[in-house]
Amino acid sequence: MSNAAWETLSNQALVVCGAVYFLALLSHLIEWSALRKLPASAGSVTAPAESGRGSVAVATGGPDGVGEEPVDDDVVRRTTLFGRLGLLLLIIATAVHAVSLVSRGMAADPNRVPWGNMFEFTLSATFVLALGYLLAYRRFSLAWMGPIVAGLEVSVLMAAAIWLHDEVAPLTEALDSPWLVIHVVSAIIATGAFTLGGIGSVLFLLKERAVAKGLTGGYLARVPSPARLDLISYRMHAFAFPVWTFAVLITGPIWAHQAWASYWSWDPKEVWAFITWVIYAAYLHARATAGWKGRNAAILALVGLATLWFNFIGINFFSSTSQHSYAAPDLGAGTSAVAPVTPGASG
Repeated sequence: MSNAAWETLSNQALVVCGAVYFLALLSHLIEWSALRKLPASAGSVTAPAESGRGSVAVATGGPDGVGEEPVDDDVVRRTTLFGRLGLLLLIIATAVHAVSLVSRGMAADPNRVPWGNMFEFTLSATFVLALGYLLAYRRFSLAWMGPIVAGLEVSVLMAAAIWLHDEVAPLTEALDSPWLVIHVVSAIIATGAFTLGGIGSVLFLLKERAVAKGLTGGYLARVPSPARLDLISYRMHAFAFPVWTFAVLITGPIWAHQAWASYWSWDPKEVWAFITWVIYAAYLHARATAGWKGRNAAILALVGLATLWFNFIGINFFSSTSQHSYAAPDLGAGTSAVAPVTPGASG
């Protein structure tokens, strides 16, 4: 295949995966709409979340086993069907997403990893987010997170296609290094895991507030308990932090020294990456030593997530001095110019 054909395939696969993510979102919305017709004890995804199982648990009545609230079998079947369909569509969309990424790299001359500009990094980060969700789906019983992940994928990919899209080009001199793969892969994995943990923190705050107000209906009634959400969020952050440390404090400085003869230059990207590291370090340290759990921990985790995404997006748009950023995209033209990305911080 020619480079132009590979690039066309990448763009077409991106459109297809975006459409399938949207169908997955619709399927999950139908699933959760049907769940509203069932009592909280039936068709709940809370029970498997607490027990560690991945399937939908269907009760036949109240807590004593007596059918206080009759369960509509048709609604249960519809809920199960659309839940499984949503998961299947997410799997298909993620596979097509991978095709788009691989084709993007094959379209360059010479062939390269698909991390040459902000558009490609966004495609990679969203792919890791979806893949991370699927890998953790059964381990943490994340069925309740399906509509949120699908919605994020659709929103971010749409924004990337409209505002960040750029033509395939060879890697700049600063990027043409083996450290690109090591540094960016670790940064992308950490970004995806931190984002999943952030989703858990947001839902913890919402669930805790709903419980305090005695609200027992709707979507929040069927997500795990606040304690379970807090634990899931913590485990996601505990996994992501050493990976982020490897990306920011080890591979980044090594690559920066190789390319620019300096391990640290106080570039905005480097500074914000380090700020993110400090906040997440404080989050994990507070949990381990001061017993921080619940609301305070969730708020601190979300502050870290805000700095993470500001480092990725905000610096690229608002900083005119950073040597570590992809060039801020031209919103008027819908494309982004390719500028050198020096190592040392993700994105």
